[in-house]
Amino acid sequence: MFKGLSAFPLTPLSEAGIDLRAFAGLVERLAGSGVDSMGILGSTGSYAYLEKHERKRVLREALAHAGGVPVIAGIGALRTRDVLELARDAEDAGAHGLLLSPVSYQLLKEHEVYTLFESVCAAVRTPICVYDNPVATRFRFTDELHGRIAALPNIASIKIPRLPDDPAEAAARISALRACIPAHVTLGISGDAAAVHGLAAGCDGWYSVMGGLFPEVALQITRAALGGKMAAAQALSQRLAPLWALYDRFGGIRVMACAAALLGLCGEDSLPLPLQVLRGNDRALVADALETLGLRQRRA
Repeated sequence: MFKGLSAFPLTPLSEAGIDLRAFAGLVERLAGSGVDSMGILGSTGSYAYLEKHERKRVLREALAHAGGVPVIAGIGALRTRDVLELARDAEDAGAHGLLLSPVSYQLLKEHEVYTLFESVCAAVRTPICVYDNPVATRFRFTDELHGRIAALPNIASIKIPRLPDDPAEAAARISALRACIPAHVTLGISGDAAAVHGLAAGCDGWYSVMGGLFPEVALQITRAALGGKMAAAQALSQRLAPLWALYDRFGGIRVMACAAALLGLCGEDSLPLPLQVLRGNDRALVADALETLGLRQRRA
């Protein structure tokens, strides 16, 4: 579950509510694709924009349509009270794993983050992935803190941010982190454009935004990289450079929401305000990229 490709699908929603039918369709696509797991209610799943009852409903919908693929549920929230409620609910619903980021408005201190993870590990038995996302949370984990948290019961993986561009520095970074954590705790790279880079440096898997909508090509990259065919994996990733450029320009969630609409998999309005979907020329850029890359565009 915490190795290989973990695909993170969009949660289509608008001010009218969550499009559960479209969400179920996205989950079913993943269920038949061969992904190793799916991450529900991650950043691309808009967890931070949903009320607790909405998140619970999304999780149950995912579990009903996952077809046996392990489901990892995001449980991040501002208050520990809410995180614990979401964690217990996910465990009771049958989630196979939990994804926890130290969400904050007031910047958190190291002892506060440790206590958060300690509290969740004491409350549930479901394996937990530590979500290290300094861009979103403004919190930066030290290796020492990662080591302390990874020693807690139930910690199974760490979802790490982009590594240094230099391959030797990236490998050294992974080696240094592994020296601080138990051997059973896996490392997964996030940041789609840097996925091959992370796998080459020694990560065990890829937590993928792109995989939530295009699992076949994401699987090709993952299998090639983990199979030691780095040149092939790198060539596949470089071919997707137009998509990565759109990520940099608009953000991955906006690009995936636009792509899903272009594929006819959700409605045009599939992001929560104040986030806005891409329109006009921006939408055309995504459509052109999908067509150029052969990513099965069905309608413009």
